[in-house]
Amino acid sequence: MIDELRKIVTFDETIFKEGNKKAKIPLRIVGVAAVLSNPWKGKGFIQDLTPEIDRIAPIMGKALTDRLISLIGSGEKIEAYGKAAVAGTSCEIEHASAIIHTLKFGNFYREAVGAKSYLGFTNSRGPANTQINIPLMDKHDTGRRSHYITVQFSIYDAPDVDEIVVALGAATSGRPHHRIGDRYSDLERLGKSVDNPAGI
Repeated sequence: MIDELRKIVTFDETIFKEGNKKAKIPLRIVGVAAVLSNPWKGKGFIQDLTPEIDRIAPIMGKALTDRLISLIGSGEKIEAYGKAAVAGTSCEIEHASAIIHTLKFGNFYREAVGAKSYLGFTNSRGPANTQINIPLMDKHDTGRRSHYITVQFSIYDAPDVDEIVVALGAATSGRPHHRIGDRYSDLERLGKSVDNPAGI
C-alpha cells in the first residue's frame, strides 16, 4: 500500500422504516473512505499533477472498490453508486479532485459493479469531521430518481490540514417509498425530448 495512506474508514447503515412505514426491501447504504497525506503538500503550485495521479489513483481505486464489494457481498448487489473527495484546509481542492476524477480511480468500481452510468461526485474542503457527502445514482440509468441517495458520514480526525479524503459509496436499492417519478415522466409531461431536455 502507498505511504500516504493513514487509514480506511467504513460507514454502513440499513434502513428498515422511512416515514413511519416499513420498507418492502431494507435499504443498505455503505461508504468507504481513505485518509491520505496530500502528496503535493509543501511543494508550492504544481502544474502537472499527473505523476502522482498515476501512482496513487489506481491503488486507491482498487483498494476502496475491493473493500466496498467485500462489505456488500458482490457488485451485482449494488444498484446505486458514487464518489467524493474532501481536501484539508491547507490543500487545493484540485488535489483532492485529482485523485478521484480519473478513470484510473473510477473504472475499478465501474467495472466491478457492471455500471453504464457515470459516477456522481462531490469535491469539497474542510477541517476534520467535515461531513462527507457521496451522491449516488442508478448505476445504469441516471434518470431513475428512486436511486438519488446521498451517503453521509464524517471522520472525527480527518481530513487534517494537509490530508485528503477520497471515498466511494453504494446503495443496494432505491429509496424505500420513492414516488416522485423520474426524468422521463417529467420530460413527457413537458413535451421535451430526452436528447434535448432544455428544448434548446
